Amino acid sequence: MKVLIINGSPRKQGNISKMLDLIGKEVEACGAEVSTLRVNDLEIHPCMGCMSCRDKLQCCLPEDDAQRALKQIVEADALVIGAPCYWGNMPGQLKLLFDRIVYGMMGENSREIPVPLHKGKKAVVVSTCTTPYPFNIFFNQSRGVVRALKEILKWSGFKMVATLEKAGTKRHPALTKREETRCRKIAYRLI
Repeated sequence: MKVLIINGSPRKQGNISKMLDLIGKEVEACGAEVSTLRVNDLEIHPCMGCMSCRDKLQCCLPEDDAQRALKQIVEADALVIGAPCYWGNMPGQLKLLFDRIVYGMMGENSREIPVPLHKGKKAVVVSTCTTPYPFNIFFNQSRGVVRALKEILKWSGFKMVATLEKAGTKRHPALTKREETRCRKIAYRLI
């Protein structure tokens, strides 16, 4: 089994990185092949919105890391995506990646109805935000990130097996033992 972890956080040692590392190590201990993609390390040109990729099944822009990331997503059996909350949504660089690879995530039939291209694959979404609990949910902070990523994954055919949100990271920056345990348990839902 191949598991791809997509780290959408610009912070290399932040909570998202720590949570994804815990999930990755646990999945690897179960025998899965794990690879990690750090979105902020990728060179991705902005989408032009021309929609020609939908007909040609490839982006009109010169090849960059977006196409290489898509290849890894296609080869993966499961996806774990982590992203902090930026204005109630995912960071722009992660959104840019998904904008650029829409043609490889979701197709369309002759009536232009979306067709998922990753049916049967599993997904997990992890998010953090500085807004304290329960306001992270009421104000759609970490919940906004989860909602946006679930939407992309749903239309792509992924089955959401778990989500994990850590609120109040400004006041409580370290992961608790309970949060670490939850990360490890989530790994078993992917296998």
